[in-house]
Amino acid sequence: MRKAVWILLAGVLVSTGTGCLIPIYSGDPIRRAQQLIYTSEDLRAITDEWERIWFLDQPSHMTPWRTHGGIL
Repeated sequence: MRKAVWILLAGVLVSTGTGCLIPIYSGDPIRRAQQLIYTSEDLRAITDEWERIWFLDQPSHMTPWRTHGGIL
């Protein structure tokens, strides 16, 4: 009897770990595509925000050629 209970408990734990009970995206393909686009745009905005916080989005003042610096 204990062995059957343990097997049943293990089966329940394995079956609940294979997927989500509440899906994150809609079942309608058009709405699901829209939700995926919004999610990818949010993830893209995270990198822009990170660069803004660490001042990585500032323009570079380094020139690809040497400049004299004095009066010509």
